[in-house]
Amino acid sequence: MRVRLGHSFGWLWSAYAVSTYGTWIAFGAFPLIAVSVLHAPAFAVSLLEAAGLAVAAVVAFSLGPWVEHRAKRPVMIAMDLIRFAAMASVPIAYVLDLLSYGQLLAVSVISGTAGIAFSAASGAYLKHLVRGDQLLVANGRFEGTSWVATAAGPPLGGALIGLLGPVITVMADALSYLLSALGVLRIRGDDIVGGRHVVRGTDAATAPRDRPTRSRGADLLLGWRFILRDHVLRRLFANQILVGGLIMATAPLLSVLLLGQYHFPAWQYGLAFGIPALGGFVGARLSARLVTRYGRHRVMTVAGWLRSLFPLGLACVRPGIPGLLTVIIVEGFLITCMGIFNPIYATERLQRTPADLTAQILSTWSAAGKLLQAALMVLWGILATLTSPLAAITLSGVLLLATPLLLPRRIHLSAPGLMERQPTAHTHGHA
Repeated sequence: MRVRLGHSFGWLWSAYAVSTYGTWIAFGAFPLIAVSVLHAPAFAVSLLEAAGLAVAAVVAFSLGPWVEHRAKRPVMIAMDLIRFAAMASVPIAYVLDLLSYGQLLAVSVISGTAGIAFSAASGAYLKHLVRGDQLLVANGRFEGTSWVATAAGPPLGGALIGLLGPVITVMADALSYLLSALGVLRIRGDDIVGGRHVVRGTDAATAPRDRPTRSRGADLLLGWRFILRDHVLRRLFANQILVGGLIMATAPLLSVLLLGQYHFPAWQYGLAFGIPALGGFVGARLSARLVTRYGRHRVMTVAGWLRSLFPLGLACVRPGIPGLLTVIIVEGFLITCMGIFNPIYATERLQRTPADLTAQILSTWSAAGKLLQAALMVLWGILATLTSPLAAITLSGVLLLATPLLLPRRIHLSAPGLMERQPTAHTHGHA
């Protein structure tokens, strides 16, 4: 039976879906603009992605306390509008013949920072919006949407780029953030500030807050401290950012290997990553059912171990159709396991997180993950230069085999609401 999560969740889900599809439709547009319009060299194109990730993560890290102590819906709307304005500036500058590499880099940083802040606010609001026993279903729907967008977005974006050019595709991405803001605006009900409910219509600027709005050094470390103190979160954090970093470090190298060395046609390259993404949708749909039957800890552990095994299969990729099938099969199994694992881990993280620290912990988590991804991309790029792309991809697969050792072992995972904290001396009462 399909679980009903309410109209407010439906609008939040719709906002997430439209912005995610916009992002994946415009996937690859910035590198194409850098190469075809600005004639940037390969190093500058790589720097555009790595530097955007790193700087956005550093800036977003300090935004955690700011997001935490403000009503979440206005924050989400503001971040969507910021991303809309940043992305829309690219086609405007292009029409005025003012587009530069510096602007692309600035837009990458601004949109990345706003994206982290939006995710932190939406995660905190989701915990407020959905009952604890329904979080796994809600996270599964977000995960499934993400993988369908990953499968469908790039082919649609490629067709759009072919017809109208990459600059127009960026404008489509910008409009998706505007539609996302309108979706969040349609959400009804109260809001949440610092873990407390705020009645709809209350001015978020004058609503009492449990800490000063100006971030202090201690506030910036609260997310880190809570993650490191909690045994389960600490191990999940280490596992997740390492797995994500090692997988993302090989993404550019796999492109070089398939397109450059093995000369895969563009349509085969699209198939190699579009078809496996559907496995993520299947995994996300199965996640809650598997947990109901076998238990959350067992399913998360098995999916986490399997997720670490399949990437090593990319060491067997060769030219031609056999290589294409190898990539599709390996990526298909990997992404299916990720589709099962991610909603469970995201639910566990939310349920172990105090309501008045959710946004800070999520922003800290996301910022750390993006920083590590940027660092490993650079490191693996150097490694591939010194050896070969296939050797660097193989090393990543070998290292991934050890990551399941970081998963929580023989512990009782949280029950809904287990980690909710009672108001402390610096809070202002109940909802």
